[in-house]
Amino acid sequence: MALPDLVTTCLSQPVHYAICKLGFEKTDTYDINNILSGNGELCWEAVTEHVCYLESDQSVDYIKSIQSLGPVCESVNLYLKSLTKEQFVIQYASWFHWTNCTEVFLQVFDVLQYTQAAEVGLGLMKLTSCLERALGDVYLLKGNDCPFLLRDLLASEQLADVFGQDVMNVLKVFIGSPRGLNLRNVLWHGFASPQEIPAKYCAMLLFLAAGLGQLLQTYLLQTKSVLVHRPYVIFISLEELDAFPGKYLNNEILSIAEELVKLSSFVLKIMLPFWTAALTAFKQSRYADSVILLLPQLEVGLRLLFTTSNKCPNRLLTAESSAFYTTFDEMLAKHLDNGEVNQLPVVLEEPAMASDFLWDFLNHQEGPRIRDRLSHGEINLETFPREVANQIVGFAITILCRFSDEEMFSLKEHMVIKPLMNCASCYRSRFHPISRLKKQVLECMKSIHLWAELPTVPEEQVQKIKGLEGNAEADTLISMISEIISQLQHYMPQNCCSSDDPINSVLTERLLVELCDTRICTLYSPRAVLEVVAVLRRISAQCHQVSQQVIAGAGLRYTQWVNKTLRSRQRHNYGRMLSSIKFLSPVLRLILLLITLELVSVHSVCKKNPFDYQQYLKFLKSVLQYTENLVTYTSPEKNKWDETMEFTKKTLIKLRKTSERKLMLVHLAM
Repeated sequence: MALPDLVTTCLSQPVHYAICKLGFEKTDTYDINNILSGNGELCWEAVTEHVCYLESDQSVDYIKSIQSLGPVCESVNLYLKSLTKEQFVIQYASWFHWTNCTEVFLQVFDVLQYTQAAEVGLGLMKLTSCLERALGDVYLLKGNDCPFLLRDLLASEQLADVFGQDVMNVLKVFIGSPRGLNLRNVLWHGFASPQEIPAKYCAMLLFLAAGLGQLLQTYLLQTKSVLVHRPYVIFISLEELDAFPGKYLNNEILSIAEELVKLSSFVLKIMLPFWTAALTAFKQSRYADSVILLLPQLEVGLRLLFTTSNKCPNRLLTAESSAFYTTFDEMLAKHLDNGEVNQLPVVLEEPAMASDFLWDFLNHQEGPRIRDRLSHGEINLETFPREVANQIVGFAITILCRFSDEEMFSLKEHMVIKPLMNCASCYRSRFHPISRLKKQVLECMKSIHLWAELPTVPEEQVQKIKGLEGNAEADTLISMISEIISQLQHYMPQNCCSSDDPINSVLTERLLVELCDTRICTLYSPRAVLEVVAVLRRISAQCHQVSQQVIAGAGLRYTQWVNKTLRSRQRHNYGRMLSSIKFLSPVLRLILLLITLELVSVHSVCKKNPFDYQQYLKFLKSVLQYTENLVTYTSPEKNKWDETMEFTKKTLIKLRKTSERKLMLVHLAM
């Protein structure tokens, strides 16, 4: 591996020149009064005149624009430093209200007064994310479906209509094009070191944000429009994210982490101030700041491993406008762009753990997608939960430890770090579709178990309902279910089936928990597996909806029965419901068992043996159709219990006939 000490920059030569030198080539002093009106407002014309255009197609000439704007940025930086906090708040705070995060912009002003390199980088990352979110809100004044990428947002006609194209071109020079300074991307993707980010660009963006607020206020008054802010994303079910419990991240472990960053080969020495600032922010309960600082450093550290293990050292540097960055998405992929196998998982001691964690927290659609949501301004930075920060900090410490010389630590330090390392070793994916399916199955089973607690009228009263037949049909269905179970028991754990009561001894929550606990490798799941899992998830979701409808319907009908408010036809229908519940519970539990067995066997078969999964999908979709019909017929609007019994019988016959297909599949997996 290339020694981290030897890397002096992660910026390619053209990018380094654009950011670190181009804006300093003109040394003439720019008079701040040229762009300030008498009341301190920004004179946009005096700024936009510094944007230069190519003669060929009148597109922005980014090189000349950066050169021309350099002295302006320096003048703005000096001007802001000359203001006290009180003066700045009085003059400019109201112009940040349109961003819905005024406090963040005021904090950036504080940073500029002391010019600590890492904090300037942090300020720019926060500023760009909040600015992007606010510009997206403005976009929605005139359009729908706000663009996901900042460059597309800045290039939109909607924002040009509100602010003017000249103003948007100014923003493009700083944050909207890989041919410009591209400050957002080089920071959020971990390419820029603290010393490579001029503070004057942070000051200029802060000043421009206030200027945008001035323009927007005029636009809103003229059009009588109201700016509506989209709600922030709120993390729910925080317990699902708790891979690294906060109790393990005490002051002692954080002190060890501060030493680790100085010793670990995972850390580029030029990035050390970012790591130190991240740990300091965490100790100060500035959890959003800590995570914002750490995510790019995890990316650049993994990029170092990726480029060395795949023998492409040039990919450590920023890409030009004609190429792509080497980012998390590519580093976590199974294959490289050229089709070769990605060697990064081989370098990681526990590839499944590290990759599963990163996929869970950064990529999976049902996961928290922390990096996306933070960088695009979707999260309230002031209320960022510690529970989420714990995960990123905990993971970062384990990675630092893995790529450090273990002999450097005393036994005591090892004992302190061991619980974190154990958490890492035990990690299993939580947001992969397979993991979500397991969760769905168990939640549905818990719901079905509630049926046993449903209030019900005595059996003798039900039998007195005129026109209501006995339970012969339900008994027939239950017998068919028992037969199917007997065919499946050879492929389930031993001693889980009682010959006296196969349904209640097999179709249990305990068995499903045991089967769902089977470890399945979710990393690089084949497309066939993902397609099958998608259908299984839809089946599970339909079963859960049926269960919820039965619980709600049975409770309502019982109350009406007790209060004697049911008409004759409703009493008859209620009786059919009670009869149907007797077989519906084992039917749904059987389907959940089949889903779980399918999950384990299909994944194994796809890994080991080719098979016609399209034909298999057809079979699964027929089960899905049955569950969709169940949802319809058991709904409060339909209440078609006779029809439910009839097509359940047809489906069980079909399941029994096709069970050989199922058994063949399970056999292949064993």
